[in-house]
This record gives sequence, structure tokens and C-alpha cells, in this order.
Amino acid sequence: MENIKQEKKIVYSAIQATGIPSLGNYFGAIKNWKDMQNNYDCIFAIADLHSLTVRQDPIKFKKNARTMFLLLLALGLDPEKNIIYFQSHVHEHCELAWILNCFTYMGELNRMTQFKDKSKKHSDNINAGLFTYPVLMAADILLYGADFVPTGADQKQHIEICRDIAQRFNNIFGDIFKIPEPLINKTGARIMNLQDPNKKMSKSDQDGVIFLFEEKNIILNKIKKAVTDSENKICFSEEKPGVSNLLNIYASAKNLDISQAENYFVNKNYGELKKIVGEAVIELLEPIQKKYLELEKEKDYVDNLIKMGAERARRLAQKKLYKVKKKIGLLV
Repeated sequence: MENIKQEKKIVYSAIQATGIPSLGNYFGAIKNWKDMQNNYDCIFAIADLHSLTVRQDPIKFKKNARTMFLLLLALGLDPEKNIIYFQSHVHEHCELAWILNCFTYMGELNRMTQFKDKSKKHSDNINAGLFTYPVLMAADILLYGADFVPTGADQKQHIEICRDIAQRFNNIFGDIFKIPEPLINKTGARIMNLQDPNKKMSKSDQDGVIFLFEEKNIILNKIKKAVTDSENKICFSEEKPGVSNLLNIYASAKNLDISQAENYFVNKNYGELKKIVGEAVIELLEPIQKKYLELEKEKDYVDNLIKMGAERARRLAQKKLYKVKKKIGLLV
């Protein structure tokens, strides 16, 4: 991949390592990565630098970052076929971010809805990193000449500002950056909170979320307690958010369309729905959990993969940063 022959389009995606991913994280993003690796040249980053906008416990943070790397391998991402690395292992990200900061306007950053949302959530720590977060994200993407960036509705604004920054730079210095396109996953389910199906499955709500390393009995119990309604009719409808969420989970776990999931549950009751959905989730997560435990015992093997990923990413990043520095007049 390092030579980028452009036989395949390049996809860049990153995930933070601030805790064990939820079922919502898996269906919304991570699961799609496995499917992408056969159709694109994929670069996957663990965005540990981005995570620093929120105060982290150093011991837990380090552990969570390694856990995420192991999890990506357990999910079936091929470290030979893809580049899988830690953002902090490639210093070119920060160098390019500073340069791009100088081509980004305060007004653009002020309009970022995620900055406003996170500022409210972390009102005691509204730091500059939180404000310039989109510029570092732009640097992540532009360093590797990404054609596509998988994104959800909450991140689309960041892709738009990345495109604006790249186009502004190119207008001044020539065709340096490829302008990335958002890759919207049309089939990915938006998994909602089991206890409040009108909001996303958030890691902060322990009762309403299923984590990827959850034990069988806990999964079954959480789904058994999932909010439904009093109608006892299984169908996908805006008026039935709890039932629709369970159907979404089942369809995603079994790779079915919603209509196929609905047909499967014809003449079944809510008790049967919850039992079958719970079993489907367990069946999905078991091989992932097993592979993770195997990798956890292979420390030297994993350490070598971490080193290899950093080296491969760095080779690409160095080439792009060299061109940027040369164009803007830095002595290289």
C-alpha cells in the first residue's frame, strides 16, 4: 500500500480509545471497516491524540488504547492488507495540523456543532485542543491522500471543513491535497439506548448499552429489560422506537434487511423477540471475544504489529508533509 498504485481508492478512518466500544459503535462504524478492506486500500487509526481533549487517567488510557488495537485485529482487520496504527506514533499529524491551523479561520471553527456540544458537556475544560480538533482531523485525512472518509451525520461537518481547508491550500499552492469525499454507509444501523430508544446507545448509560466484551448473562438480561410498549406487536415503526431498535439490532447481527427481520418475527411476542435478539448478539460477539483473548496472550506478536503499523503510516505521512513544507517555503 505504501507505494499507492491507485488500483483501489484510499479510505481513512479513525476511532478513539476511551473505553470498550459498544454494540452501537460496532454496527455504526467498526463492522463496516472489515467489509471495506476488500474493496479499498484502508488506513485505520487509533486516534489517541484526539482523546486528549478530555482528561484521561494515564493508566486506563494506555490500557484502553492497546485494547482497541487488539479489538480491531479480533474483528478481522488484516494488519498486512491494511495500515493499522496509533495516531500518536506518527508525529507528522501534529506538524501538519499546525500548518493547517494557519489556513483555518476562527469563524469556521466557531461554527462546529461538536465543539459547542462538548463545551457544554465539559464546561470545566473548554480547551484549545477541543476548539482546533477539526484541524487535527483534517491533517489525519489529508496526510494519506484519502479518497473517502467513512462518516456519520455527527461527523459530516468535520469532513466539510477538511475539504474547505484543503481547497484553500490548493488554491494558493497548487494541487497538493486530494479533496476527500464522505463515505456514507447506507446500511449501517443506528443502534439506540435499550432503556431510552429515543437517544443513541451511549457508553455513559450502563443499563442501556451493550459492550463488546459483555458476558452472555449480562447481554441477555439487558435485552430482556429493554423498553418496548404495551401493544405486543412486532413491527418497525417510528411509533414503536423500542421494538424498532431491537429489530435493528437483530437485522444488523444477522445481516438482514429490516423487512426480513420483521417477517421472521411475525406471530412472535415481545418475550420471544428479546430472547432471540439476545442470542443473536451473543452469537455475533462470541468469536470476537475468543479471538481477543487469544491475541492478549501474544504480546510480542502484537507489539511487532504496532511497530509495523507505525512505520508504514509514517512512510506515507513523511512524503506528504515534505511536499507541504516545500510548497510553503520551509527549509527542507
